[in-house]
Amino acid sequence: MDVAQRVKNLPPYLFAEIERKIVKAREEGKDIIDLGIGDPDLPTPDFLVERMCREVQNPENHRYPSYRGLGAFREAVALWYKKRFGVDLDPEKEVVALIGSKEGIAHFPWCVVDPGDLVLASDPGYPVYKIGTMLAGGIPLPLPLLPQNDFLPDFSSFPGDFLERVKLVFLNYPNNPTSRTATIAFFREIVQLAHRFGFILAHDLAYSEISFDGYRAPSILEVEGAKEVAIEFHSLSKMCNMTGWRIGFAVGNAELIGALGRIKTNIDSGIFNAIQWVGVEALKRVEEVLEKILPVYTKRRNLVVETFQRLGFDLPYPKATFYVWIPVPSGFTSMSFAEYILDRAQVVVTPGVGFGKYGEGFVRVSLTTPSERLQEAMERIEHALGG
Repeated sequence: MDVAQRVKNLPPYLFAEIERKIVKAREEGKDIIDLGIGDPDLPTPDFLVERMCREVQNPENHRYPSYRGLGAFREAVALWYKKRFGVDLDPEKEVVALIGSKEGIAHFPWCVVDPGDLVLASDPGYPVYKIGTMLAGGIPLPLPLLPQNDFLPDFSSFPGDFLERVKLVFLNYPNNPTSRTATIAFFREIVQLAHRFGFILAHDLAYSEISFDGYRAPSILEVEGAKEVAIEFHSLSKMCNMTGWRIGFAVGNAELIGALGRIKTNIDSGIFNAIQWVGVEALKRVEEVLEKILPVYTKRRNLVVETFQRLGFDLPYPKATFYVWIPVPSGFTSMSFAEYILDRAQVVVTPGVGFGKYGEGFVRVSLTTPSERLQEAMERIEHALGG
């Protein structure tokens, strides 16, 4: 049976390939510590689980939900954005609920990209930016994030006549996989470019609340004029340990939000209302969750950074995300170094090339592993590399 060309064109999803390698190693009886995928090991807070238990017993929640999201959930998103970023949002026109931010990011190119349109996607970056573009018939092109620019894109490297042909730009700060951050000044420059050249900005803000040492990540919507050109994606997955619940949201330009809602009404039937009511509770009590999880991630970050620093790696302390982006030693590629760590230490790290060609030369370590196992992983790596 012959599948569609759009499916044939899709690369294997990176994390699925990693999972297969892990399964094979475990079948061989190896004790594998997985530092590959960013899936919080800390449980969803009890007060959210208890709210879910109550809501799931309400028959009113068992009917079809609104494709745009419960009014109460959209209002909670708007209130949280106002409190957290000082951004005013109309919950009726500028907020839409998502089945996790990944779903919205994957579908968004369908809203604005026609076959043959050019899309710049952060590279290294979340693979879904590129894949969503490909499924919409667009042409994804890398937006290089280079270490010499502190992993910020240099738009001056593109000629103006090229930028005029770009339809959409995907950004993500705090950044996965590099863990680097961006300033309001940077966002202001990007918004000005979007106005000048007529492209749309899609900003993935999923890691804004996983931050350290007093750092607070900004929203691109804080910039004057951003709502005219930008949409921003967020999620409860990372900041409230709710990856499996699949609830997120997009905010920003009303026309773009409306187009995404229109796509969704033809594709899905919304998020289970009980989960949305839990989302309302979560957005009201985000700070309670962060007070418990951020100290844990901070200790884990310090452990990983200090281990690799002892081994001679030039490695800063990330200000945000639960990832550490590590340059590979001379003589290795990102894939061969990941394989070396797996073979010698039985620890999984993610090769940077899986996030795009400009991820070559790095591996990503996730901090979402129980602390005692992370400690053991660092001891194994230190023995393998330094012993």
